[in-house]
Amino acid sequence: MSAENVPEPSASAHPPFRTALISTAGHCAVACGFCFRTDRAHGFLDVATFTRALSRLKEIGVASICLTGGEPTHHSDLRQLVRLAHQFGMPVSVVTSARTSAEVTRLGEIAHLLTNVTVSADSVNAMRIGRTTRSVSSGVSVLLGIETPVKVLHLTYWQVTADECREIHQLLSDTDIDIQLSPVTLDEKACDREGLSLYDYVQQQRSDAELLGGYVLLSPRFQEHLVALRAMQLYPERQHACRSAALYVSAGGELRRCPYSRSGVAVHAARTDIGRFLAHGTQDWTTPDCAAICRADP
Repeated sequence: MSAENVPEPSASAHPPFRTALISTAGHCAVACGFCFRTDRAHGFLDVATFTRALSRLKEIGVASICLTGGEPTHHSDLRQLVRLAHQFGMPVSVVTSARTSAEVTRLGEIAHLLTNVTVSADSVNAMRIGRTTRSVSSGVSVLLGIETPVKVLHLTYWQVTADECREIHQLLSDTDIDIQLSPVTLDEKACDREGLSLYDYVQQQRSDAELLGGYVLLSPRFQEHLVALRAMQLYPERQHACRSAALYVSAGGELRRCPYSRSGVAVHAARTDIGRFLAHGTQDWTTPDCAAICRADP
């Protein structure tokens, strides 16, 4: 079914929004080759916009926030952002790719103020495809060097090997680090570059999960996610409307249902306009790109 012939999602009841992802910058120095971020732009989230966003999110019923990238440690007022959120009674977590000395130092300075720090890492072949240097060993090193209640290594993986899985298991053994997993999401062009058919791609995802499952406990929720992901890839005509329980605020101050939403409303808009936007039925379908955002455990 072509995009033009896909019907609009129906306006069905939506669960309460429990948390929000807030982008601290419209750009990212990592620039992963497999990233499908839709709101790339220059500039950082300004404090006034962040404060207004917190006020509106609090009114909506959001209880916690997660600061995402760009790269949060590049924001000059990062500590102030965290303190402001605390003033609104909101716990704060951070997702980061911090690796340089300056980034890790800045992360360490606020880590004790956070409920959760997630450090992104890529498997060897994910680094190749994404043209990144976010190795698992460097990510573990960052997490071991900070003090925060919950430490998470988020591994984006592709074509893993038994030796690699064994090394990951050894790196995480006897640490207080949890692991989250996300298979690389490739679009049609990326599959062509890798010389893969759709079914080859889906089979590789299945093989990777089976191999990782021998070294990492795959939760029922993550396994359900993989099944749903394969269904979306093989049967795009069976898409369902977005059911994300997390809102998203861009670095420019636009409130959306998720980073991949086609529509949004400015946090500086009137309360009635924001309320109307949230009350209106979603205009978005769940896609393989955004599905990973809606689940957070391995």
